[in-house]
Amino acid sequence: MAKRKTFLWILIVVLFIISIVSIPNLDIGLRTWHAVQEGRFSTLLLRYELAAFDIGSPSSTVPVDTKVSTVDGMMQVYVPEGEFTMGSNENPNLKEYPEHPVYLDAFWMDKYEVSNAMYGKCVASGACFEPVPRLNPYYGKWVYRNLPVVYVNWYAAEAYCIWAGRRLPTEAEWEKAARGTDKRAYPWGNEEPNENLLNFYGKVGGTTQVGSYPGGASPYGAYDMSGNVWEWVNDWYEDYYYATLEDHVFNPTGPEYGIGRGLRGGSWNNFYDFVRAAERRWSNPRFAFSNYGFRCVKSQP
Repeated sequence: MAKRKTFLWILIVVLFIISIVSIPNLDIGLRTWHAVQEGRFSTLLLRYELAAFDIGSPSSTVPVDTKVSTVDGMMQVYVPEGEFTMGSNENPNLKEYPEHPVYLDAFWMDKYEVSNAMYGKCVASGACFEPVPRLNPYYGKWVYRNLPVVYVNWYAAEAYCIWAGRRLPTEAEWEKAARGTDKRAYPWGNEEPNENLLNFYGKVGGTTQVGSYPGGASPYGAYDMSGNVWEWVNDWYEDYYYATLEDHVFNPTGPEYGIGRGLRGGSWNNFYDFVRAAERRWSNPRFAFSNYGFRCVKSQP
């Protein structure tokens, strides 16, 4: 009994320190406390939570340029025009086969996934509808304002981006912003994923606040492009679309129709293969789940 009381006091002190250091990360303390109450707390879980606890460590990646949206306050990173290699030749059975050169005009990619707080501004304006309220325990709560908005379908994501004066990225834009021009496997390079680079494999047990993994930034300075939430893209999805393309495609926008809309990046509960920068997935555009989110893009005039 005495040992249990000592443990609880230690846990309370740890949660207090976390809260004092950074109030926006209070959700970590709440999730840890809930884990204790539900009997699933472990030191390993706490270690994963703390690995995602951003106390301001800067990313080593310096964006080419940045700007801030006057509508929702989103910071955007600049992706220069030019060619990059899209897809992969590693496995002919994968839907990202074959790799092919793609030329894109310059654009601005959201640095972060759209947060609950940002999405709430769109809802307040009347341009967006709320995420599925009966399923979303995070939306509308102050402590969770910096978590990525989830339970949003493709239409909700599109509506938000239009309201913000931007649009959903094409698959090609998303992939270039994620992996750059050197054919890297992940946004940060070719190092295997780990808990210091991204939120994946169910190690945290849910979403983490946007921008929590500066070490996992892409070559252009975009955060969370692997893990946390799957991100909607504008394109219709077809399994073997890449095989129909010619070399040196310019600004591709995807097939004219498909089996669903594209999703990129993997999420908090996905394994290693799903968080690769070239990985392609899809879903019914009307579906919304706890690991579906998005970010927007704006063309360079």
